[in-house]
Amino acid sequence: MKDYLETVRKEFGRFQALAEKAVAQVSDDARLHTAPDPESNSVAVILRHVSGNLASRWSDFLTSDGEKPDRDRDGEFESRRLGRAELLDAWNRGWRTLYGTLATLTPANLDRTVTIRGEPYTVVQAIERSLGHTAYHVGQIVFLCKHLASDKWQTLSIARGKSKEFRPQA
Repeated sequence: MKDYLETVRKEFGRFQALAEKAVAQVSDDARLHTAPDPESNSVAVILRHVSGNLASRWSDFLTSDGEKPDRDRDGEFESRRLGRAELLDAWNRGWRTLYGTLATLTPANLDRTVTIRGEPYTVVQAIERSLGHTAYHVGQIVFLCKHLASDKWQTLSIARGKSKEFRPQA
């Protein structure tokens, strides 16, 4: 189970790095507020939402409900013109909360029960839920940033037509 906690930390770190590398490729801060259509979210909105979610879920993780009463989830989805520095400050607040809590967890904690919106989850279930939620939104961030960067985009994974270069040689 110690390996599990280390794997979780690495996976969260991988998702954080993907999102940050994608956002760095959008040079015009104003474009971070561009949504593809009225029903979609901008990169800025998703950054704020992920931050709010991580901060809420991971604050007092073992002792209080994961949906904190002071969280303004609906407000996370409102369009507010924040600069890149403000967006990244908010983004980093959520990640610091997550990593701070993960650092305190031990294998003995994994069978404990926590609540999210009043529903019980084992710690492992809550971690998996958070990891899945974060991955879902990081995928959206990468997709939107790739669209916004257009022909200036540099792949974050294996480039098209380059898969054979990454296969192990027999």
